[in-house]
Amino acid sequence: MTIGFAMCGSFCTYSKVFPILEQLAQEHTVIPIFSDAACTVDSRFGTAKEHMTKAKAICGTEPLHTIAQVEPIGPKKLLDILVIAPCTGNTLAKLAHSIADTPVTMATKSHLRNGRPVLIAVSTNDALAGAAENIGKLLARKHYYFVPFGQDDAAQKPTSMVADFTKIPEAMEAALEGRQIQPILL
Repeated sequence: MTIGFAMCGSFCTYSKVFPILEQLAQEHTVIPIFSDAACTVDSRFGTAKEHMTKAKAICGTEPLHTIAQVEPIGPKKLLDILVIAPCTGNTLAKLAHSIADTPVTMATKSHLRNGRPVLIAVSTNDALAGAAENIGKLLARKHYYFVPFGQDDAAQKPTSMVADFTKIPEAMEAALEGRQIQPILL
């Protein structure tokens, strides 16, 4: 199986996402895809170069990080499933409104043309605010599936939600069968 693994700029979750990427790469062919932020922004959680190098070491291939690189995903039917982990509120909004102006959103659009599943692992501070509408739109769309997610700090960040990244393999298997893993909200 070939998995596209797209990473967006929720850098605080990378320490939880990279072990899952490594687990998947041990069993499958994984093509890493980086959003514009993921491949250019240095943060207190590491530099963009460090993250790109780590993904390459895990997957054995350079991360795709331009629209031109990801556009052939659909026409060439390169992926069985596309996992977006972490998926930021910005990317959720673009996907919900069919905007394909980043490597991750173009990879998604290209992949969806084949009617194959997209698995989203939410990580956004406004999931229960502005991003809620976009999550709802994607929940109602064909071929979109979600990794179970919940509030990560209800007292200090009452609108923030994050996926349980350890559930990516299980949610991925369900999505490949056309099923949404339950419960979706933790």
